[in-house]
Formats: sequence, C-alpha cells, structure tokens
Amino acid sequence: MRTVASEFAKGETATESKSELAYRFVKARIENGSYTPGFRLVLGQIAKQLEVSVVPVREAIRRLEAEGAVTFERNVGAQVAMVDEREYFYTMETLSLVEGRATALSAPFVTALDLSEARDINAEMRHCLDHFDPHRFTELNRQFHAVIFEHCPNPHILDLVHRGWNRLAVLRDSIFGFVPGRAQESVDEHERLLQLIESGAEPLELELAARTHRTGTLDALLNHQANQGR
Repeated sequence: MRTVASEFAKGETATESKSELAYRFVKARIENGSYTPGFRLVLGQIAKQLEVSVVPVREAIRRLEAEGAVTFERNVGAQVAMVDEREYFYTMETLSLVEGRATALSAPFVTALDLSEARDINAEMRHCLDHFDPHRFTELNRQFHAVIFEHCPNPHILDLVHRGWNRLAVLRDSIFGFVPGRAQESVDEHERLLQLIESGAEPLELELAARTHRTGTLDALLNHQANQGR
C-alpha cells in the first residue's frame, strides 16, 4: 500500500534528511494551496503522515517560520502565515490597472475559439460553486483571464500582468476561500467581459469593466476584514 510518506519520498535524495523531507512536504502543500493561510499545522499529524518522529517536523516548521511562510503563536501553535495585507493590496491595485489595459488591447485579437474556451472555463468555475474548492477555483480564474489578456500586443504591459499574477502566487492567497460569495459574482462578471469583447465594445468601456472586476475582489476582502473587526 502506498502511503503519503512513500509517495512524497519519490523525490527524496539518498542524502536527504527527515527534516528536509518534512520541509519539502509542508512547503509543497503551502504552495499548492492545500494548506491555506491560517491553517493550523499539527506537528504530530504531519509526523504520522510522513512516518517520522515529531523532531524533524519541528525543525522543518522552524525553517519555514524563518522564511516567513509559517507563524507561531503561544496557545495556538504553528500555522500557515496570513497574507501580507499591504503587499496584496498593492499587487491587486496595480494588477487592476495593467490587466484592465491588457484586456482592452487584447480584445481585437480574441478569436471565436478563444471565447469558446473562456466560456468552457467559466462554466467549470460555475460548477465548482456547488462543491466549493477555493484553490481549484483560483486556478480556473487564472486560466480564464489568461485567455482574454494573452493577445495583448504590448509586451511590456503583458509582462507587468504576468508579474502581478506571479506575485499573487507567491502570496499564496485564495481570497475566494475567505469570501466565497465573491466567487459567484466573479463568474457572472466573467460572462459580462466576454459579451463586451464579443460585441466589439469601446476599449475604454472594456478596460474599466476589467478593472472593476479586479478591484471587486479586493473590495470583498476589505469588507470581510472590516466586518471581522467589529
């Protein structure tokens, strides 16, 4: 029978320590969204999954804490670090500007096949709402937007968009997990963007719609945080 330990150890080298194995295991799950921001890391459970003692897991957690990926609080224990709110805000604000422009510039080059692909992705996103998986929804969201902005003829703007998306990945954030209601709105707004592209809307109208779509997710998070603080 294959265990978590045997499956994950496939990439293990002969000289890799148990601490390194635990480090790779936890880090991979943080990066792929299995361990979301705020997720409590129970050392005993992780050790059991990897079939090691708690000691190497503790060493791995300390290493991830030094990297800023994990935090430790008294009476709470280790948990995946929350997103740096300032960095997230700056990234989303910048991305709304450059992605909005990229989408408008890309629109004339979006084909009927592209629109069909985007609608298929959006349909899968809608299906995800029934059994909500924030990480999967976020990945589909990235795929959807890539279809409609990748034809941007300005390579500098496109590079800034890619950097923004990559930055969001580094922040390890799936906002839809905090504000799942925003997911439904996002799917509806996607169809609106496709309709604007399809109808040959004015570039400024499309740019503003794409920008508002992006800032809508940021606003949802800010409202959620404000309500949590009451």
